[in-house]
Amino acid sequence: MIRRSIEGSIRQALADTPVVLLNGARQTGKTTLVRAIAEETGAQYFTFDDAATLALAAGDPAGFIRNVSGPVVVDEIQKAPDLFPAIKLAVDKNRRPGRFLLTGSANVMTLPRLSESLAGRMEVVPLFPFSVGEIAGKREGFLKRLFDGTVGKAKLVSAKNELAVRLARGGYPEAVARKDEGRRAAWFASYISTILQRDVRDLARVDALHALPNLLKLLAARAAGLLNLADVGRDARLPHTSLTRYLSLLETVFLVHRLPAWSPNLGKRLVKAPKLHLVDTGLACHLLGANARRLTEDRALLGRMLETFVVGELHKQISWTDPQTSLCHFRTATGSEVDVVLEKADGSIAAVEVKASATVDASDFAALRALRDQLRKRFAAGIVLYLGDQVVPSGDQLWLVPLSALWAE
Repeated sequence: MIRRSIEGSIRQALADTPVVLLNGARQTGKTTLVRAIAEETGAQYFTFDDAATLALAAGDPAGFIRNVSGPVVVDEIQKAPDLFPAIKLAVDKNRRPGRFLLTGSANVMTLPRLSESLAGRMEVVPLFPFSVGEIAGKREGFLKRLFDGTVGKAKLVSAKNELAVRLARGGYPEAVARKDEGRRAAWFASYISTILQRDVRDLARVDALHALPNLLKLLAARAAGLLNLADVGRDARLPHTSLTRYLSLLETVFLVHRLPAWSPNLGKRLVKAPKLHLVDTGLACHLLGANARRLTEDRALLGRMLETFVVGELHKQISWTDPQTSLCHFRTATGSEVDVVLEKADGSIAAVEVKASATVDASDFAALRALRDQLRKRFAAGIVLYLGDQVVPSGDQLWLVPLSALWAE
């Protein structure tokens, strides 16, 4: 079994928090992880994928919670939302750490009555598809190196030869396990159908359920671009109110996410629109009908998928390294942009540009250099991730760094 880097964070949360929610997309390994913890700790395990168990809990939430003893693991908690108030009452009577370990395939923090029920009593731990480091059996040290100035000192290997395959495969455990391209495509098709036809329907009433697959494809085609709702709505033939609601639902089930615009006080006119990314490049490539060969032939598509990949890997590493670090993009009204801005809780900033090329020139550092000069002491590092093999300094606190630094130890 591939060891998950987030496991330590879950155990730490269980040691001092009554309720811990492992939240993430379907088929990212939540059940495997919590069942292993349940077996190790002797916790009772219930899954609401089992219809009988779900009916029992939904029929009498208070009774269900009252009749469990010791630590409890509840899988797919979003299917029985009325359990949250019952868990709250139980925790208010006994705030012993580690009482409930929950999993959810929908983001309960976007569902007000659920998240408010356990405010101050529950810690949410995100789980993403496999990171590159997890698949390789090592823990990435990129974030630490990025902020302590040693990002150029990691032992690196070339990533060019396997990059397109890695992007087209993605990180979902089942997609990683399937070596045959056709079998992987069959899994992605089934996965998307299950989420759009069942999970979304269970969360909310959707009048145009048939429109969601096309909307998701349109969003995949716009991955790593600024989110323009008017353009998406026109192409999807959806009114604005429906589009915003459907987009929120796709975020709730962890298929897409918005990378917000970073807004420092630099006295500049800034673009405030978020960028849109799919949670997994394998999913995005499947929706676009793009295999590894097409990625190598279509440089524009490769660039968008590479940026989405880097954002995804950073989200994963932040989740177990420093969850207080924020991830944004930066763009001025004049077109100067930085793909990713990372800001730690202490205010220090690092910036990352992504280039799907083995050659880079001075202009690729222009936005990083301007940001460094304006932020001064707050600026920790600016790097351009590229497809070359050499680490090259490019001025004070600026480096050209091979992409493989992203998953180096």
